[in-house]
Parts: sequence; C-alpha cells; structure tokens
Amino acid sequence: MGSALAGSDWQGLVASVIRVRRDRLERSAKTGLWKASSETAYYVASFEPTAPFAAHAIRRHWGIENRLHYTRDGTMAEDASRVRKNPGIMARIRSFAANILRANKVTNMTDARYRNALGGLDHLAKYKFM
Repeated sequence: MGSALAGSDWQGLVASVIRVRRDRLERSAKTGLWKASSETAYYVASFEPTAPFAAHAIRRHWGIENRLHYTRDGTMAEDASRVRKNPGIMARIRSFAANILRANKVTNMTDARYRNALGGLDHLAKYKFM
C-alpha cells in the first residue's frame, strides 16, 4: 500500500486497490458513427481478492446498477423527479413497484407501466404480490 493512505482514516482498512480499464464503443445518434472511448475505474477492498473474484464482484455491482438504478431512472424518470422532501421514500416506492413487476415476470417495464395505467385497478389486481 502506498504512502497516500498513511496517517489517514483509511489506513489499515484498505488491503488492495483494484484498477479496471474499460474500453467501449459509443454510437452517435446524430451521425450514426461509432466512437471509441476508455475509462479507468478504481475499487478498494479490505482484503486481497483473486482476479476472478474481483471481476465477479464488479460485474454484480454493475448488474445492480443496470437492473435497479437504470430501470428507476429510465422507465420512471427518477432523475427528473421534483420531489425534494424525503426523496428516499419515493425511491423505495419505485423500487417496490419494479420488484412487483419483476416478480410477475415483466420484461419491458415501460410497456408494463403504460398497460397498467390504461388497465386501471382491474388490471393491477391481477398481479401477484407474494
């Protein structure tokens, strides 16, 4: 461990730092062309994981990001929300709704929300909650 953490609150807590370089292609909607980009991400661990273990943990982290946070923002416009007082409550309600849809084998959240809005209470009553 380098001297950057010496004397800090992190000393003794961080056993390893994991560096991941990601290369990706991003398509421009305007031009239709692909642009290459790369980024480096750093993760810290309180133990020394093996490379396969660290890769699995990082993929699981991004699985949560893609399944939960992206769904809440992409289909429920969470980032555009104007709720400023206790926003965590609305986040939990959105997660609760997404979990109910997942438990009922819904694959397209946007379409399901649209159908639920049109179908009314009779449509919502068909969902299993337990």
